[in-house]
Amino acid sequence: MTHTIWTTWPSREALSEAARSRPRAVLAWSVRFGLLAALLWGTFADGRFGPWQTALGLMGVLGCAVAARAFFRTSLDHRMWPSLGLLALLSGAAFGAQQVGAGSAATVLWCGCAVVSMERLPLVAGLPAAAVALGAYAAVDTDGWLNTALTAVGLALTGYVLRLDAEARGNAQRLLAQERAARAAEAETAALDERARIAREIHDVLAHSLSAQLVHLEAARLLIEREPAGEFRDRVLERVVAARSMAREGLAETRQALSALRGEVSPVEDFLCKLVAAEPAEVNVTGERRALSAEASQAVRRVAQEALTNVRKHAPGARVVVRLEYLPDEVALEVRDSGGREPGSALTGSGSGYGLPGMRERAELLGGTLEAGSYEEGFVVSLRVPA
Repeated sequence: MTHTIWTTWPSREALSEAARSRPRAVLAWSVRFGLLAALLWGTFADGRFGPWQTALGLMGVLGCAVAARAFFRTSLDHRMWPSLGLLALLSGAAFGAQQVGAGSAATVLWCGCAVVSMERLPLVAGLPAAAVALGAYAAVDTDGWLNTALTAVGLALTGYVLRLDAEARGNAQRLLAQERAARAAEAETAALDERARIAREIHDVLAHSLSAQLVHLEAARLLIEREPAGEFRDRVLERVVAARSMAREGLAETRQALSALRGEVSPVEDFLCKLVAAEPAEVNVTGERRALSAEASQAVRRVAQEALTNVRKHAPGARVVVRLEYLPDEVALEVRDSGGREPGSALTGSGSGYGLPGMRERAELLGGTLEAGSYEEGFVVSLRVPA
């Protein structure tokens, strides 16, 4: 054995009970309860202790159980001196039990200390601790030196085998966790590659087409403006200008979608400030700011866009307050206007093609919620999505 093997603790995965399978956990607890039942029966069944002595003995058993549980926790945290102190306490309890005539309880405690010392401590500390416990057991055992020696060696080997088994289980758990992390990374990489491919397709087809439309519409506007003024000319110019604005907005939306697909979105609060720059509106941001996932960021942006579009459509000139709050596990957006909305003009469809059903569906797909309704004299839209 190398120096490292002597001084290294068993891994946390090996010492933790969480990594055990259900059958293994059931077996381990069955053995523990079986030993406890045998200890209690062997100590108190023959009636040699009075009621008060029995009560004190049961309290001692409970105290030993608490100390053993504490030892399991301190050894899981790799705390040497508290672990050795608890073992010494249990060995002292075994000595006390031996002195009052509870030999079976003392034997169980000493043997248990030896096994768990070999199983859960570094060997440089586990071997001496096991030797002390087994030495105390050998000193009071009356079965003959050969049986005592064989029992002591068997207990030490049992503890070491349990240690090797726990280490193998811990290594398997670490490998499984690494494999899962690798698969998750592969899936994320594949998703990013697919997003990049979709972004390239959108850029090559839709964005290029919209850019070309803008160029042609601008050229058409310039040509029309050169024509003599007239009702027909003015109507055509109005439609061309409107089509150019729609194409420009569509190109801006496309670029935002491309940035989201590539994970290159600007902070949400910056987007909201730009969104309300030309409006009688204010933006309030609270909470600890952090980067949001692409899905959550897009949901906040789209809902804010749609809510402001509906304010322009149904309550032009109304004062708007946009609140963005970063919560521990989610982000909340609230868009509230001051009123002037026409009756029955809730968030139905708007020029951007979304509306209340589309926004609510977007939120629910992310595990969030969206509420919209009248508030005092105005209207409020509230969004919450995990982030």
